[in-house]
Amino acid sequence: MESLMNAAEEQQPPSALADPWSLKPESSKNQKPKGVGGFVLVHAGAGYHSESKAKEYKHVCKRACQRAVDRLKAGALAVEAVAAALVELEDSPFTNAGMGSNLNLSGEIECDASIMDGKSLHFGAVGAISGIKNPVLVANRLLSEAQKGKLSAGRIPPCFLVGRGAHDWAVGHGIPPCPSEKMATKFSLSAYKRNKRKMELAEKMETGHKQAKKRRQSSENENGSGCLDTVGAIVVDLEGNVAAAVSSGGLAMKHAGRVGQVAAHYGCGCWAENACNMNPYSTAVSTSGCGEHLIRTMLARECSAAVQSEDAHQALLEAMQNKFISSPFLVGEDRVLGGVIVLRCCRCVEAQPSKHIQGILVEFLWSHTTESMCVGYMSAQDSKAKTHISRLPPGTVAGQCLAIEGGVCRLTGTVE
Repeated sequence: MESLMNAAEEQQPPSALADPWSLKPESSKNQKPKGVGGFVLVHAGAGYHSESKAKEYKHVCKRACQRAVDRLKAGALAVEAVAAALVELEDSPFTNAGMGSNLNLSGEIECDASIMDGKSLHFGAVGAISGIKNPVLVANRLLSEAQKGKLSAGRIPPCFLVGRGAHDWAVGHGIPPCPSEKMATKFSLSAYKRNKRKMELAEKMETGHKQAKKRRQSSENENGSGCLDTVGAIVVDLEGNVAAAVSSGGLAMKHAGRVGQVAAHYGCGCWAENACNMNPYSTAVSTSGCGEHLIRTMLARECSAAVQSEDAHQALLEAMQNKFISSPFLVGEDRVLGGVIVLRCCRCVEAQPSKHIQGILVEFLWSHTTESMCVGYMSAQDSKAKTHISRLPPGTVAGQCLAIEGGVCRLTGTVE
């Protein structure tokens, strides 16, 4: 794999990436590659990742990559592999998704998750769901059920369910329930108690609005569970199909029933779209950060459209700057906080050594305006996943500048 250099918002993309992308997408509707495998890129949230827990963050990303690659090697499509990666991320007590998620004001765990299949363009999502260990499995089941067509009497199948209705639908479709108290961890419970004490103290003190706001921001930095948000993954499979998924426990001390960007809004938390006549590249995006900022900018879909340009690195940098940090929809925000992982790919036929050798060229990128973002990536040809905690350049301010990194991967196989 070829690595990209770290870049702040004012830096230009490295010219070294021009040559790998000089190959244009090859039309091969009737040809399918054999033994290509696939590629996965995951993230464990955009926010703040302490050095003391860096090992744990990287380890869960490695496990998520391996889980997805195992499914790809077994012949699974991208949408199945991306769901498998999310299950691993949700099961980790170090992420704010599934097990160990942030508790709301009522002391309960309510999760959001969504998934999108680039081949069918179907989408499934759940919001504010309680009592389900892996919310992404419910979102994925909604997606797969919708692909079967209309229900009895011509009813349209749901693609997005919330609250008790989402829980009951999941159980009715064979997904086992999990008591909410078993989903809370020692860490998430202690964070809830700490935040509750701070809120009670703040309400008693007759301070001005500005001082209260500063206190809330300070508590967010001190509370590890409040510093990380959505986790996600994007995948391309052996046939060149792409898929994306996201999952989150939401903000700490959120109001009961709040739904974040990963499920509430199509095109904000994740996006996946196979190449077509209009788009030469297949693209997949997963986002993380302040849900309200991602909702108002529809960041996932904006980034997907942007990287259809010839220079994906420059296009993503400009999209993050113009469509996010400087977005007219976020005027008045002191800090615009978010992060994205992006991949685009095209199928190419090598000139040498044989016209029967076909490859998928994958360019993968991540960018964030938060202090840090933890990512992991792996192809089916790799023996193990690579992980990295990306951080803003020294001297820059979170929410006002960005970092962007990534690489290129070539997957090869024979044409049937």
